[in-house]
Amino acid sequence: MPLLLGHRGARAFTSLPENTLASFDLALQHGCDGFEFDVRLTGCGGTVVCHDPQIGGITVGEATCEQLPDVPRLDQVVQRYAQRAFLDIELKVRGLESEVLLTLQRHPPEKGFLVSSFLPEVIQELRLRNANVPLGIICDHGNDLPACFDLPVEFIVAHHSLVKGEVIRKTHESGRQLLVWTVNDRKAMQRLADWGVDGIISDQTERLVQTLRRRS
Repeated sequence: MPLLLGHRGARAFTSLPENTLASFDLALQHGCDGFEFDVRLTGCGGTVVCHDPQIGGITVGEATCEQLPDVPRLDQVVQRYAQRAFLDIELKVRGLESEVLLTLQRHPPEKGFLVSSFLPEVIQELRLRNANVPLGIICDHGNDLPACFDLPVEFIVAHHSLVKGEVIRKTHESGRQLLVWTVNDRKAMQRLADWGVDGIISDQTERLVQTLRRRS
């Protein structure tokens, strides 16, 4: 059974904003093992949980934390879920490395975690600072996939369109795990589980759990 992870929480339920405590809670209520979420750096050096570079017309990278009062903080999320969820912590920008590692040291996730990014330089900086933290490189273009295997990571986090038998075989032969995103189709969920991927990230958290937990 692969890890079942919500994408930014339970993203398909649009009545709850993505990347919020309520959305994370719902993903867990549906039966997911954990969830993926995004982290950005504010202008004042704060670490906030959000996907887009702007929120309500405010540029996150130039804002103070006081300007974003309703946006969860990284420390808040990790502390809240450290004992009950697998966490995929995606870093959207550079400059977060020190605070992320410090937060994980303060609140070690007991159900497993990885720190992931599209940015190879972020992965390399994290590895220089800590030899043991589980890392994942995110890829959504086939041309970039070969270079992912040259990075010091434990996880390949691949877009579902890239995942074929050869990719799964190469990932496992290299001693890494394969997480696949964003998988919302029931047949695709079943197919990827049959192929032996290590984790599936989905907006459709209720569908994901119903499809794969019921089958197991």
